[in-house]
Amino acid sequence: MPGINDYVPIVGANVIDELKLLGSLLKGKTVQNINSTSVGGGVAEILNRMIPLMNELGVDARWDLIKGGEKFFNITKKFHNALHGVKTDITSEELEHFKEVNRQNAESIFFNGDIVFVHDPQPIALIEKKNQIGKKWIWRCHIDFSNPDEKLWSFLKGYVENYDVSVFSAPAFARQLSIRQVLLSPSIDPLSDKNKELDENYITSVFERFEIDRNRPVITQISRFDYLKDPIGVIESYKNVKKYVDCQLVLAGGGATDDPEGEKVLSEVREKASGDKDIFILLLPPSSDLEINALQRGSDIILQKSLREGFGLTVAEALWKKKPVIAGAVGGIPLQITHKYSGMLTRTVEGTSYWIKQILNSPEYGKKLGINGYEHIKNNYLLTRHLREYFLMFLSLFNEGDIIHF
Repeated sequence: MPGINDYVPIVGANVIDELKLLGSLLKGKTVQNINSTSVGGGVAEILNRMIPLMNELGVDARWDLIKGGEKFFNITKKFHNALHGVKTDITSEELEHFKEVNRQNAESIFFNGDIVFVHDPQPIALIEKKNQIGKKWIWRCHIDFSNPDEKLWSFLKGYVENYDVSVFSAPAFARQLSIRQVLLSPSIDPLSDKNKELDENYITSVFERFEIDRNRPVITQISRFDYLKDPIGVIESYKNVKKYVDCQLVLAGGGATDDPEGEKVLSEVREKASGDKDIFILLLPPSSDLEINALQRGSDIILQKSLREGFGLTVAEALWKKKPVIAGAVGGIPLQITHKYSGMLTRTVEGTSYWIKQILNSPEYGKKLGINGYEHIKNNYLLTRHLREYFLMFLSLFNEGDIIHF
């Protein structure tokens, strides 16, 4: 795994020197991250990359997982959908089960961090331990909070306001809270297997393995199979374009251990795609980062047609590879894409189809979009910026009253 000095050629020595300084100021402090899964989704991906670098920089960073059975994760999937604005019925019995599973986890987890850093709603109720054990507590929300179900939000707010700090990914997600809020976007690791430069022969070999023809245009969406990623809408957009341009569609992604809906969505996607040999549905294992990298680099257009989105790191990944991206104008995606300058924002199937045709018919324009997007990601959404902002936030917990500028 890359060390912190390996990032110097990308971001410059001054950035890395500042991280080393901030890490030294946190020396002796322990940061305990807690979430619900180590595999699948952006949270696990970021933590897998960030924790080793934090430790190298002198911060004792650790990572614990909560446990929960099928019933618990079905409930938290309902939470996920409801917080994204999907009408969902959550019973009082389900809320009680959610609280009970959190209580059981609170008893089994050894809270050894000076900072307890809780990610997303699944473990949010662990905060009930704060009065007993003290510590500094942060709740980090990685999902789209622009239009949450008000009843569920009222339930969760009772927990959030017991934390010292809350963290959201975009200004549109900010809430009325009695505690301090930090707006802090996630990031990609430019040296990870998913984002590093690849040999052209390797890219070709991956396309050959999946029998995708690189001599014809390839449109790709990399995402978990989730209704909110709108894979059915992606297929409909592709079919509209296919009437005019001989192209191919790749829908590739894996699952997350805390997402029980994935298999159902995948089944519907396969049914929608049946009979079209130019649609490739790829269910990839968690160890497929190099293949995902190759699929993005070898594609002509990357889609992320989300209906709701916390941030959408696949957009940043594709832009880092200088690819033209067409993505839903939701969540944190508009922070990454300036429409018609560093990508295209879309809200409908028809709009998505239109922009696909525009870019396929004007490849030089598509290339320009990708170059502009790359510069934007380089300047704003790399892991080193993310680490700096986390370190500043951690320091602020022990230096209350000081002004810290991000």
